[in-house]
Amino acid sequence: MTQVLDELVALLSLETIEENLFRGVSQDLGFRQLFGGQVIGQSLSAASQTVEAERQVHSMHGYFLRPGDATLPVVYQVDRVRDGGSFSTRRVLAIQKGRPIFSCSASFQLPEEGFEHQIAMPEVPGPEGLLSEQELSRQNIYLLPEGVRERMDFDMPIEIRPVNPTDALKPEPCEPCKYLWFRADGTLPDNPALHKYLVGYATDFGLLTTSLLPHGASFWQRSMQIASLDHSLWFHRDVRADEWLLYAMDSPWAGNGRGFARGSIFNRAGQLVASVAQEGLIRHRADWA
Repeated sequence: MTQVLDELVALLSLETIEENLFRGVSQDLGFRQLFGGQVIGQSLSAASQTVEAERQVHSMHGYFLRPGDATLPVVYQVDRVRDGGSFSTRRVLAIQKGRPIFSCSASFQLPEEGFEHQIAMPEVPGPEGLLSEQELSRQNIYLLPEGVRERMDFDMPIEIRPVNPTDALKPEPCEPCKYLWFRADGTLPDNPALHKYLVGYATDFGLLTTSLLPHGASFWQRSMQIASLDHSLWFHRDVRADEWLLYAMDSPWAGNGRGFARGSIFNRAGQLVASVAQEGLIRHRADWA
């Protein structure tokens, strides 16, 4: 693994404080608050560590309650709600400064045979030859906010290559659809749970901002207040986070200061490996301009 990927794996591994109680360090990605993908991935990690390895997470539903502080660790409290014959359910509370910042429920299942069907993978160009988000950002790095500019000078653990990139600094209205390829930048151990933590971490990149595309708005505009409110994630099969995955996103609705987006994640074989949905705050704040 590369050093930055090794650091991300360590970040998602968590420290056991006491039974059902874990602590994770935080990373600063240059956003206004703690990156939501971090608490998603760490919550999945905390819940998974209380379930027998044969039972794999298949769904997670969470709410972002308060902005997190990227300079402080996060404590995760796990409630072992139920262990049935096939399914296990866990509730997780992420805490900073004695107050909850994120809560979620996660469900785990033993492997089982059954009916199978899926939607077709979109026909889009593969990742080969596409520029990464970092490479695209570095073309206009002097225009980026200072905190983000610094991050663009470092390698990232998750490589993201947009299929249909837009100019985040001068956005033009377009259809609310987005496609990007992503993978962990290095080879990971054969630990199925770890690959799911990492995919969970990555699903918060770019999802909510899909709802801004029809409005010619961008995350980097100072007048935009953008924050995830909830996040739902379903895993349909085992996945390797260190192999290219296509993230196909669309936003069917926005209104009342909120945007809704959903995503489908496919592997290179065209198999649907995960589905995602998220609603978030997308306020235009003239007083911030």
